[in-house]
Amino acid sequence: MEIKRNPTRSVKIGSISVGANHPIAVQSMTATHTTNIDATVELVNDLQRAGADVVRIAVDSDKDAEALAEIRKQTTANLSVDLQENYRLVEKVAPHVDKVRYNPGHLYHHEKQRPWQDKVKFLADTAGANNCALRVGVNCGSVDPGQKELFDHSDSISPMLASAFEHCELLDAIGFSRFVVSLKDSDPTKVVEVNKRFAEKRPDVPLHLGVTEAGLPPDGIIKTRIAFEQLIGRGIGDTIRVSLTVPNSKKSMEIESGRQIIDDIRNGRLRSVVALDPSKLNIISCPSCSRVENEAFVELAQDVKEMTKYAKDYAITIAVMGCRVNGPGETDDADLGLWCGPAKVNLKRGGEPIGAFGYDEILPKLRQELDQLIEAKKLTVG
Repeated sequence: MEIKRNPTRSVKIGSISVGANHPIAVQSMTATHTTNIDATVELVNDLQRAGADVVRIAVDSDKDAEALAEIRKQTTANLSVDLQENYRLVEKVAPHVDKVRYNPGHLYHHEKQRPWQDKVKFLADTAGANNCALRVGVNCGSVDPGQKELFDHSDSISPMLASAFEHCELLDAIGFSRFVVSLKDSDPTKVVEVNKRFAEKRPDVPLHLGVTEAGLPPDGIIKTRIAFEQLIGRGIGDTIRVSLTVPNSKKSMEIESGRQIIDDIRNGRLRSVVALDPSKLNIISCPSCSRVENEAFVELAQDVKEMTKYAKDYAITIAVMGCRVNGPGETDDADLGLWCGPAKVNLKRGGEPIGAFGYDEILPKLRQELDQLIEAKKLTVG
């Protein structure tokens, strides 16, 4: 099928450009601890060999930033850095990467009295001085709190859009145009809706597409395919990531799946024309990344999927998150949420904390809570 791409502007990221009529770029993210330089370099190079156009690395500390400088020396891959709470780390990482991703919702954690506009200008000035692109990464689980207060609690899309638009307007006003935007959710239908609405108003801004916490394959690939077919098929999307919960040895699956989806769309092989069945069990889990503090998270996600098969016909959402950075916020909307620390797994029901349990204790506790939810749903139906 012929895809007429949105007329977005061209944005250079290292050796590639995205937007305009450039090929849709495929990205992935490392899952090693950034301070483990050898392992991170090995994974970056594995992903590059698999066809990654850009590889993202998380930097949360000065030690991570120091490690990034050494990683840069050992790879030719186009590197993006994922800034979390400490936006000032951009000074230390920008000289070593091709793109900087920041989350508007995370700009409030440091220097709380400093206006977010000043922080964004600092990010843009530093990126520009170091020949870097920016990504404004708006995420459903960590929306700008100021925007969230302006809309009804049930409306998760409008705060994301408002945040994205105001950041675009500020970057426009200061003359920084080398940026892309991402608007991600764990629900493919919301990913489609929020990106369609953004593209209608800002068709000039390149979009990075992804379903956050898509989960384990094959389900995670199917969720992502649903969103991508409906967006890329309409010409929306300039760079993509398939976020899968897989061990490091299989991270290249993100690249392979992404390229397969693009190829299928281009050739009219559309497999998922309807949204996920809202009457069935839905398990979401984040892609493994360097913020994961216990690698048992990946195995736990797999065990949760296996253990909960008996509940497949109930409209229940279970979220399994791998870190304390995004985990607490991104489990709020799930019926049952698990976010993993170094030694304990924190369990929530409907956004309310239940307690922290050892990795060897969590599955029976989760099943107990799940059974209670099922019984409650049976009573409601009855």
